[in-house]
Amino acid sequence: MSFKLKLVAYFLLVSLLPLGAAGWALHAVASRSETRRVDVRLQAGLRAVVASYKEELAAARSRAHELAGNDSFQQALQRHDRQELNNLLGRAPGVRLEARGMSLGPAKLIGPVTQFAVVDGNGLVFGTLVAGVPVDTHSLARLRNRAGLDSDDDLVALQQGRIAGGPAALRGARLPAPARAQTLELNCVRYRALATSAQPGAGEPPLALLAPQAQIDHAVSAADRRLLIGLLVSLILIAVVAYGVGRSIVASLARLANAANAIAQGRLDRRVEVTGRDEFGRLGLAFNEMADQLEARLAELDTARGRQREGTVRFGEALAATHDVDQLLRVIVETVVETTGATGGIVVGLGGEVVQSGTLSERGDTYELPLTAGRESFGTLTLSGRGFSVEQRRTAATLVAHAAIALENARLHRIVARQALVDMLTGLANRRHSEEALASELMRAERFGSSVAFVLADLDNFKSINDRFGHPVGDGVLVEFAETLRESVREIDVPARWGGEEFAIVLPGTDLDGAARLAERTRVALERRTILAPDGTRIHVTVSLGVAAFPEAAPGDGLVAAADGALYEAKRSGKNRVVTARPRARQA
Repeated sequence: MSFKLKLVAYFLLVSLLPLGAAGWALHAVASRSETRRVDVRLQAGLRAVVASYKEELAAARSRAHELAGNDSFQQALQRHDRQELNNLLGRAPGVRLEARGMSLGPAKLIGPVTQFAVVDGNGLVFGTLVAGVPVDTHSLARLRNRAGLDSDDDLVALQQGRIAGGPAALRGARLPAPARAQTLELNCVRYRALATSAQPGAGEPPLALLAPQAQIDHAVSAADRRLLIGLLVSLILIAVVAYGVGRSIVASLARLANAANAIAQGRLDRRVEVTGRDEFGRLGLAFNEMADQLEARLAELDTARGRQREGTVRFGEALAATHDVDQLLRVIVETVVETTGATGGIVVGLGGEVVQSGTLSERGDTYELPLTAGRESFGTLTLSGRGFSVEQRRTAATLVAHAAIALENARLHRIVARQALVDMLTGLANRRHSEEALASELMRAERFGSSVAFVLADLDNFKSINDRFGHPVGDGVLVEFAETLRESVREIDVPARWGGEEFAIVLPGTDLDGAARLAERTRVALERRTILAPDGTRIHVTVSLGVAAFPEAAPGDGLVAAADGALYEAKRSGKNRVVTARPRARQA
């Protein structure tokens, strides 16, 4: 069998189980959904029927009350005039007369009824009028029409657990009045049934709605047919995709085998085990021939050793010229792998850096070299290959020694650069870095006509904190305020420690109002912070801030002086506030 057909068969077999499970789940979902849809329809319809019934009952009560006080009706009742009584009751549907030896009107009424006594002016009782909704086809049809029920649903009235009114085929059938929708069988026909009340006398009319279960089954069957068609189409698509994928794989393997045969020319000394006659077998044969040719090329490596020594010298010069640790690690591993003839190498730094070159093989030998310079360690270099000679190990050790010195130089350079630009206590930019950033942004603003804001902040009563709690607590307060600045500024802003308890913020592209809002946000954020002293005392620190902006203030030292003046005004006005510098007078 072709590999393409095998792949198609495997895909179909793997797909049958999940597709079957999905089909079964979708069938269950469709069945529950259709049943739920019918249940919701029955619930809505039954509520509408109950509302219509209550309106009919209220009208019947009104007619009975009016008829009980009618003089003509009372006189006819005294005379026992059945014809006149029937005429008057005919104009009052839903009203039944019960008197001595006489009962006129509808014999059966739905649910609870209301009785009205017929008395004369002397209080003599002649009979009783009973108001309700009759159990007859006309009344049920009127309730159906007013409630707007679905044409397939049947409305029935219940009495003593049996159907007293409704379709003729269902009258007399036993119905337990389910308060929740259930599937029941009535006269050998299955229905989805819902009743108003499961118990007589519950205050609701004993009515029920019936929906044929065949309707639900038909809808589920239609959904199942659509689902089956979808599953068949899915299987066909899977087969087509599998065939296309198999065809692509076979074509790729064939091209690879042809290329390998074109490269290989000699006979093989050692062969890999080849089983089968399909395309994978051809690939194995081609790679055996290629391996033989690669083995023959090993002799040519000796002539490259001179070039490797020259590369080692250039490698040392490159290491000494750069301070980028990532670049150094990449140069180290690539050069050592190339020089020693290893199949691959990897450097794992102490900080988690991983740089790999080539391919690491688990079958060959490994050679590990630590990257150390004096007491400093920078990680480990691991080489992988088919074996390392003494010369190769010595070359690798020499290169690693040069590399470790270069990494140490880079580390020292990074420390010096950080000390030159960063305040070591707070981790913010120092004053030098802040001044350089301000000068750069002012040049940009003057060139493009944009704005730059500068904020100076000074912690209020900081000396008293040092005097009371000591300098370590004071340092903690400075660190807390530095963290507040980091949370308040944008990524492009430059927060800095200006000196002592003074801090500065360079805000590129920000006008005076925007800088004032940021300063106020910073002031509020620090005011809400609580700092705990070692003895548990809660320290609340406030800050005063002065804000100036270019072009409102003069550039350079004028901008710093304006912010400093605003800061002085904030201190003089009571501290814990933000003051903006007054715009400079414009020249005529």
